[in-house]
Amino acid sequence: MDVRPQLLEALCELRDRVAAVRFPLPLPGAPRARANRDELLAQLDDYLVPRLRAPEAPLLAVVGGSTGAGKSTLVNSLVGRRVSEAGVLRPTTRTPVLVCHPDDHHWFSSLRVLPELTRVWVPQQEAPAGAEQGGAPERGGGVFGERGPGRFGNSPVVSATGHASAEGLTGLVGLDPCAEVPTAEGEYVLRIETATTLPRGLALLDAPDIDSLVAHNRVLAAELLCAADIWVMVTTAARYADAVPWHLLRSAKEHDATLVTVLDRVPHQVLTEVSGQYGALLDRAGLAGVPRFTVPELPESAGGGGLLPATAVAPLRGWLAARAQDTEARQRAAVRTAQGVLASLASRMPELAGSVAAQYAAALRLTAAVEDAYVRELGRVRERLEAGGVLAGGALQRWRSYPVDCGAGELLDAVVESLGTLLVCAVTAADEQIAAAWQDEPAAGAAGLSTRDPDPESAEHRIGLAVRRWRRVIEEYAEEEVRLLDKGTAPDAETVAALLATGLLGGRRARAAGETLAERIGALGALRLRDRGTTLLATYVDKVLHAERERRLAPLDALDVRPEPQAGLIAALSVLQKERRSA
Repeated sequence: MDVRPQLLEALCELRDRVAAVRFPLPLPGAPRARANRDELLAQLDDYLVPRLRAPEAPLLAVVGGSTGAGKSTLVNSLVGRRVSEAGVLRPTTRTPVLVCHPDDHHWFSSLRVLPELTRVWVPQQEAPAGAEQGGAPERGGGVFGERGPGRFGNSPVVSATGHASAEGLTGLVGLDPCAEVPTAEGEYVLRIETATTLPRGLALLDAPDIDSLVAHNRVLAAELLCAADIWVMVTTAARYADAVPWHLLRSAKEHDATLVTVLDRVPHQVLTEVSGQYGALLDRAGLAGVPRFTVPELPESAGGGGLLPATAVAPLRGWLAARAQDTEARQRAAVRTAQGVLASLASRMPELAGSVAAQYAAALRLTAAVEDAYVRELGRVRERLEAGGVLAGGALQRWRSYPVDCGAGELLDAVVESLGTLLVCAVTAADEQIAAAWQDEPAAGAAGLSTRDPDPESAEHRIGLAVRRWRRVIEEYAEEEVRLLDKGTAPDAETVAALLATGLLGGRRARAAGETLAERIGALGALRLRDRGTTLLATYVDKVLHAERERRLAPLDALDVRPEPQAGLIAALSVLQKERRSA
């Protein structure tokens, strides 16, 4: 455990890279990738980085297992008094309880490990005068007194939410020693207990059920296991073949963690048979060398919160104590788990990077579908403009009746309206193409992504505004050109604007509009107006379709799916592996 500063620096950089990874697109592998990211981040934050920074810190043995496996009773029995609630109601353990020797309290009252959990604990109390021996469980080397009225007693709970010492903390609320701690929604709490019955250098953590019906408890249990130097997996004679504990056993094997298994509540009649079957399952799973302990079914196992006889847990207590008190054994346990997590990064990081790459590839496909649709529609709009497609329907009728039965203002209105209709149709067609392209794309189901404008009328409104602005600029061009002419012979500016717009949008059908405009203001002026109008039309058409395309892409852009995290993960892993080889 002689850790070089360069190795820690590389590990912290890798940790930051992992924390920055996001999987916002609902790809088939995204839930697994998020779980892997969270598990990896929990192991780095809660275990590996703290362990490498403080190799001398006490070993943390996390007691985990399925619902009703007897974890709390086992922890209480190892400690020698009731520190964690045990009972028949499920789930029992909601607030995880960490028990350590009083001399090791400072290692866990700070946020060295499990920094996301708020610390709470009940200060030691003296026993009331005349209390019977054994009538009340001892606390921290003394004897715990009477419970207060109701669910919460009169003992202050001490709470820490930052790096603080016990002396600098404030009392919050009274608490029964085994009662659940009231917390705000989404808040995770760790209750700290001290007991002189535990050896220095060892802490026990009673975790919630790994298969709890409460999602909050399942997430917390997984996080706590990631912080363990020693995994103590507890199962029962009735449930030792269940899938959930075996998933955790396989994870421990993959990470080469220091692992202990406890087969609890085994009836005496079948103790040898069930223990043999469980051992055979472990052997087939490649866990033959894992220490195994068997606890028989006893009256105290029934869920009433009693303590098991000392003889029932003596082998496990002795094994744990040896790891804490024997320097070499303690170091082996810590080093093995730390090295296992470090070694697992070689496969876990590329897998994580691959999931990031899949997200980016999916984002590129979604983006390409939008861009291709709008590029195609922009091309079609330009073709329609060149072919005079705008001068159709009502606009064509107005042009044919101009100037006898239609004034310049009416003609200009009809032509501008027809241009707006063309652009609205182009946006609608592009959205339909996007919807077809996204139909079979799993990533398209992300929250906020849509193939269409949620309010179609708003698209018409935006396009209408843009077209009216184009019309106003055309009118300004016409007014500027008319001012250059002799006032006596100059035509009306509205007439010039109507002829210019018709000529720009009507193609061959409106050739006469250009000829009429040249007669009114001169060939040079007509050419100058046509050049300026052509550039203005192209600019506004491009701007309208570009703006609508960006609106469709905005939710995808907001997800910020980029390729850099993938490269960052691989680069950070490479640096870490180099530092490990150097070490």
